[in-house]
Amino acid sequence: MVKVAVLGAGSWGTALAKAFADAGNQVALWARRPELAQTIAETRVNADYLPGINLPAGIEATADAIAALESAQIVVPAVPSQTMRANLAEWAPHLPSDSTLVSISKGIETGTFKRMTEVIADVTGVAEDRIAVLSGPNLAREVAEEQPAATVIACTDLNRAKLIQAACATNYLRPYTNTDVVGCEIGGACKNVIALACGMAAGKGLGENTQATLITRGLAEITRLGVQLGADQKTFAGLAGIGDLVATCSSTLSRNRTFGQRLGQGMSMAEARKATNGQVAEGVTSSASVHQLAEANGVEMPLTAAVHAVCHGAMKVDEMVVALMGRSKKSE
Repeated sequence: MVKVAVLGAGSWGTALAKAFADAGNQVALWARRPELAQTIAETRVNADYLPGINLPAGIEATADAIAALESAQIVVPAVPSQTMRANLAEWAPHLPSDSTLVSISKGIETGTFKRMTEVIADVTGVAEDRIAVLSGPNLAREVAEEQPAATVIACTDLNRAKLIQAACATNYLRPYTNTDVVGCEIGGACKNVIALACGMAAGKGLGENTQATLITRGLAEITRLGVQLGADQKTFAGLAGIGDLVATCSSTLSRNRTFGQRLGQGMSMAEARKATNGQVAEGVTSSASVHQLAEANGVEMPLTAAVHAVCHGAMKVDEMVVALMGRSKKSE
């Protein structure tokens, strides 16, 4: 048994806290809002993000980040990628000296184009072999409902990956280890962008052929970027690549797919944001940072460029479809 601090009580942070607790660990779940922490402590339910899910006694909810971090062996920053740096700046002085940090946020930082493990290292000064990433087809609601799922834990220090693996393995969550941190993070960040494209297509009433095409070609451009940045190509054929991509692009539980679908149905960006009840569609922001990262590295990512143009430019969804289908012919 280890102590785990999950810093962020959104849907995925809460679901993962439940898995760590179900695996027999002591878990501190930090919520930014004191009233949410109190409600979770009193009712054992996070009604704001995972209504109807009973949380185990092994989870202690708190609004005190310093208390949550005390003696933690595993620290999980569970905040959106674009707020990671600011949050870590507050937490860094209180990190236990040999704790293992686990990134579960999927995005590329705006402006710096850093992956989340790079942001963690940059802010905290922690060596890269103490920083892991957890990624895979892990829709929070399904994991919280204890539906069977698998995930990947990547760390350059395989022993630390195995520590996290043992700490979150349950009868419903099967973790695998990997050392390809770059590949797991690129797969996780980029799949949200492709999910927006799939949602847009669904919103236009397009069918399974279109969805399969977007997923397959999306995987191809994600792989190109990952390999260019030093990832192992095989990673993208696994859980953190095609597995995560299929789940996020296909499920109505996916915020990114749902957001894209609303755009495809004719909603404006503002209307789609309002309809998501305040939950972050990471792919909207990531479409800009991933697009810029690809351009900086000379990697062609037409789907990402098209999503970026819809979310941050003047392109309409109908124009995106025409532009993609009218691209020059080439071999696969």
